Amino acid sequence: MASKHYEIIVIGSGPAGESAAMNAAKSKYSVAMICDKPKVGGNSAYHGTIPSKALRNSVRQFLDLHNNPMFRDLAEVGKIGFETIIKHAEKAVEEHLNVVGAAYERNNIPVIHGTAQFIDEHTIAVSGAKKTTRIKADHFIIATGSRPYRPEFVDFDHKRVFDSDTILKLDYTPNKVTIIGAGVIGCEYASIFGGLGINVELINPEATLLSYLDAEITDALSYHLGNLGVRCRHQEHFERMECNDYSVVTYLTSGKKIKSDIVLWANGRTGNTDKLNLEAIGLEANSRGQLEVNNKYQTKHQKIYAVGDVIGRPSLASAAFDQGRAACNAIVNPNEFNWVGDVPTGIYTIPEISTIGLNEQELTEQKVPYEVGKAYFRNLARAQITGEEVGMLKIIFNFDTLEILGIHCFGSQASEIVHIGQAIMSQKGKANTLKYFMNTTFNYPTMAEAYKVAAYDGYNRVF
Repeated sequence: MASKHYEIIVIGSGPAGESAAMNAAKSKYSVAMICDKPKVGGNSAYHGTIPSKALRNSVRQFLDLHNNPMFRDLAEVGKIGFETIIKHAEKAVEEHLNVVGAAYERNNIPVIHGTAQFIDEHTIAVSGAKKTTRIKADHFIIATGSRPYRPEFVDFDHKRVFDSDTILKLDYTPNKVTIIGAGVIGCEYASIFGGLGINVELINPEATLLSYLDAEITDALSYHLGNLGVRCRHQEHFERMECNDYSVVTYLTSGKKIKSDIVLWANGRTGNTDKLNLEAIGLEANSRGQLEVNNKYQTKHQKIYAVGDVIGRPSLASAAFDQGRAACNAIVNPNEFNWVGDVPTGIYTIPEISTIGLNEQELTEQKVPYEVGKAYFRNLARAQITGEEVGMLKIIFNFDTLEILGIHCFGSQASEIVHIGQAIMSQKGKANTLKYFMNTTFNYPTMAEAYKVAAYDGYNRVF
């Protein structure tokens, strides 16, 4: 029996794979999606972006209610447990999966469930629950995503040891959590647990949190995590842990010991390439399971592409979505191909962080003359009305030309607010200067007004 043949096969149904498949279908190419989960949506929907942000949103809403003087005076606000917010997250995941699945049906994209392995450069075998099917294609787009990094020296089979996937199955509220790793995932979960009133020990091997961010932003994050009961242990390194039925003791190389109810291992991720049989096509992933690509997202085989977490940084769902579309464009419409470059970073701590462009440390190293304009949320009418007064918008601009060089936002709605600055930074010439914000009328009261306040603050420092 002849193998089924497609012009494009996408392996992996997360944001990168979804956008690649949709673009191929809209471009009238025959395309199929290989999905190793019960429904399309990928790791982002099942274990990553959707459930973790749903958890964070529930905690933030609880904190807003708890901290609101009007409601606090009317009635005592109680506590909520981790098991309660998990149920809400599960509903959000299910709704998202249904929406994504409907999009595949509307676009008549066949979804083949199973695990894909390469046979050769044009053939894969898909192993499903009942049978294995061989499928051929002119082009492949690998979008298999990533999973938590699991070193062999950590006992992940123990009931008190979790990673960012298995923590979603926690069905009780611990009194104390130790989080190993203070990257984005570690900081986000520290916010979630801290917001629930749980004591958190955050083990950070670096001198500061998220050192690639603007230093003023990371200082603010450390301060507010502290307010949530998170103890940040900087420049500390994991050595080993001892687990029993009632607790976990974490040993650090400094000699310190930390006792907690559970441990969340949040120290990096690994690309999902180990099951693809890459040896059959002469490809090799690095030590973290990631593939190397060129500026068109091609592997060393011109007709095999890779996008999303499986190629490493920036490892953002937003970037992965655009990478998938770009890789597909490289096949179906090369004239519209665009490499996904400078993208905003959204970190959903409490409060959240979002940035784009250069920070003060980078500009200082490059010896670029710059100045800064700031708007503190507590001075904005909208924030005063909503009670979300914690936060700041920071605009970094060239001292001589007023060109916008970086936007850094910390506080409620930061990941929404940053897009206004992103749009202006993408403009050419005089359209991208501080004066745009000074001369633009913003709705009042809005959080967007922070741009005008920050622009005048910066301009007054120069003139």
